[in-house]
Amino acid sequence: MTHILEDLIRVALFVLILLIWLWMLDQPFSNTVNLSVIVGGIVLVFPIVWFGRMMLDKNPSMSRVVRITTFVHYTVVLVCGVSIFRAVVTHQEWSGWILPVPTEIGLILVIVTGAASLLAVANLALKGLGAPFAIALSKRLAKDWLYAWTRNPMVLATIAFFLSLGIWFQSSLFLLWVVILIIPAFLFILKVYEERELELRFGAPYLAYKAKTPLLFPRSPRG
Repeated sequence: MTHILEDLIRVALFVLILLIWLWMLDQPFSNTVNLSVIVGGIVLVFPIVWFGRMMLDKNPSMSRVVRITTFVHYTVVLVCGVSIFRAVVTHQEWSGWILPVPTEIGLILVIVTGAASLLAVANLALKGLGAPFAIALSKRLAKDWLYAWTRNPMVLATIAFFLSLGIWFQSSLFLLWVVILIIPAFLFILKVYEERELELRFGAPYLAYKAKTPLLFPRSPRG
């Protein structure tokens, strides 16, 4: 019964986050507020993740790991999502130097990288019995298919998707925002929190998988 209640709470929290995202999409914010949200939302990731890691190391019991991970995931998803949605809907207002790349090429890249992101989600669901954003933490270690090539195919595909959006928008400032803020924030999450959390939940099998599989850039699987 407790597990069912926890699952319902996770779903309710995610629905609440979706409603906040939808609300943020249609707000007529000033340029100053937009900039604060677009930059500040990503910057907030760093202290949230650092705080989560400190709490994780303070008392790494399994139940505590699950609770802290749920908090970290949902908080990061909230602030990142708000920032990303505002960046997407207002990109024309701060495009900067127009990239000389046909929009058709950018659109193809968006479709391909978006499909890769969905494939990585499906891979996690089928092999790890979990879902992104702590809706359902993986019940087993996903290390097959895409996860045999890289430990974080979802993050890699998502980064590629955001870069593709910048190319599609022909926006140099959007790409700069991704390179300077989004990519460092994602890598910070992986190195500071996710690796430690997975080590605590899966132990020696994760350490063995980590030793032979790269963090991000794919490599042919080793036996």
